[in-house]
Amino acid sequence: MKRPASPLPPRHGLDAARLRLPTEGTWATVRDHLVERLHRLDPRRIDEMLRERRIVGLDGPITLETPYVPGSFIWFHRDLPDEVPVPFEIGVVHRDDHLVVVDKPHFMATIPRGKHVLETALVRLRRDLGLPELSPAHRLDRVTAGLVMFVARRELRGPYQTLFRDRLVGKEYEAIAPYDPALELPRTVRSRIVKERGVMTAREVPGEPNAETWVELLEHRDGLGRYRLRPRTGRTHQLRVHMSSLGTPILGDTFYPVHRETPLNDFSRPLQLLAKVLEFTDPLTGERRRFESGATLQAWTDHAAWQADVLA
Repeated sequence: MKRPASPLPPRHGLDAARLRLPTEGTWATVRDHLVERLHRLDPRRIDEMLRERRIVGLDGPITLETPYVPGSFIWFHRDLPDEVPVPFEIGVVHRDDHLVVVDKPHFMATIPRGKHVLETALVRLRRDLGLPELSPAHRLDRVTAGLVMFVARRELRGPYQTLFRDRLVGKEYEAIAPYDPALELPRTVRSRIVKERGVMTAREVPGEPNAETWVELLEHRDGLGRYRLRPRTGRTHQLRVHMSSLGTPILGDTFYPVHRETPLNDFSRPLQLLAKVLEFTDPLTGERRRFESGATLQAWTDHAAWQADVLA
């Protein structure tokens, strides 16, 4: 069954949320179902949205008295959270009819989630580039800077997202971390990493390895090293966990080896991890593609400034 198109236009570059009403249920009205289903939303807020005609079906706005119709669809735009503006720009590295590749700054989430909606790379780019169907082919942690690839049109998502799913994209990262002359590099780090739902950090556990990273020291000075990291798998926080396990945690990491809470308006001392290179064979053209970030890591170029950074 083909999903019906939303009767609501995008807002701030975001599509309306779509709900399909269960085929079985004893609710008399749509309102009764929403109060039960959207349990995190105050019923008074649901009533307000209904009175403001902000919840719609295929036949028009849903009211407080609209009867419940099993299997029908409704749409609405979620309330936006209060967000702290991210005071950094997104650099466009490449743009064509298929792809947009950008340099995402530190402290900016790739896609809307939780407390980050408008101040995300996806929403900013949809708005600024006028590409309402733009979608990410992969994701990058909020605190990690560097290359993120987006697909320009909805019908092209599958082939490019499959590249990342099937690990057909060569990824190269750069990191700044303490230099340990006793650490033998280059080396491949393998371990089993697990990330539990609701827990902020990942951890290494005994068992069959599911995470693999090539770690190479490019140069060192003044007790710091500049490292090249090539992940061969894509576990959550993999690079940060592996660097910490070597005794060389990445500068600015507030998760590993010890988790420290930081406020959302603290933009000081960003994590010194940069997604530097993406390389792959284009699934549509067969062309070999290579994109490289033009960004640099401040702790290497000006360590004193990075250490003294108190922007908030």
